[in-house]
Amino acid sequence: MRAIVSGKVLITGVNGFIAAWTAKAFLEAGFSVRGTVRSLAKAAHLKTMFDEYGDKFEIVAVEDFTKEGAFDEAILNVDAIVHAASPVHLNAVEPSEVIDPAVNGTLELLRSATRPRASVKRIVYLPSCATIVDRCSTKPRVYYKTCWNDVDVKQVEEMGRDAPAIAKYSASKTLAEKCAWDFYERQKTTLPWDLVVINPPWVFGPCIHEVGSTPPSLNDSNRILCGVITTGMSPVPYHCWIDVRDLTGAQLRAVMTPAASGQRFIVTPGLFTWNDFVAAACRISGETPPPRTVLNAAQVTHLIAYDASKAARILDVTYRDIQETTRDVLKDWKGRRWL
Repeated sequence: MRAIVSGKVLITGVNGFIAAWTAKAFLEAGFSVRGTVRSLAKAAHLKTMFDEYGDKFEIVAVEDFTKEGAFDEAILNVDAIVHAASPVHLNAVEPSEVIDPAVNGTLELLRSATRPRASVKRIVYLPSCATIVDRCSTKPRVYYKTCWNDVDVKQVEEMGRDAPAIAKYSASKTLAEKCAWDFYERQKTTLPWDLVVINPPWVFGPCIHEVGSTPPSLNDSNRILCGVITTGMSPVPYHCWIDVRDLTGAQLRAVMTPAASGQRFIVTPGLFTWNDFVAAACRISGETPPPRTVLNAAQVTHLIAYDASKAARILDVTYRDIQETTRDVLKDWKGRRWL
């Protein structure tokens, strides 16, 4: 496929944490952006923020992603799609509450992009490293682009509604990505578009999407990071991370780079501990507590690591460090009077 260096990009779920930054990255690169939201009422903040781009930024409502033909109108005159919209919550009782929207929403988007009126040349799909990692592994392991999280899928199949919430969520991500690859591989010789998948781990960074007046309104990863930094405590396991702005840079390159065609990428600068962010915040601001425990880096066992060399080689992805990301989230939170 030839490079896509201009034109219109459809970004699904554009009012989300990652997708809002994605829209910003494409607009700054000269693309026009059409974003989908479930209701136009959710788009007022973004319309104001991107007002300087005039008619290069537009919003369309897709109320039900799973409905047949849901994206038929949204994809018209679009050159590329970045698909970031998927259920992100741990409140499902029945697995189908998260699995069905993730799988069916993705398939409906691919079907719409395949219909005769479509002009789509590339689809960049953003699941997460939840489709790759085995959460139950007790030994250190490096995960590669060829790895799949079949453990959570099996657990959900066997336990149904009694499966852990995180297993239901991870299974939804895994099954949706597998369906996307299956759709693509079965028809790629005749499809007018190609597929690129980018899997990030923990995603942190300042917010430009609309959030509420208190930290609990943040997206999950930033909400946890805020709690960690402001208390000095580490409530959940750690492994790898990426700044949201580096992730959206990777998505931009995935659209523009011919060699990305048909590839699956992992993007991360590497390992972290929560203490790394707590210590960085303490050094930068002096308004947050120091780490409650002191970790000897040589004694920390990381059960999860990823090989992100392919993204560096093909997409030329570069990364911010923990110090820069921490500085920018603190500035964001201070502007919201949370510090």
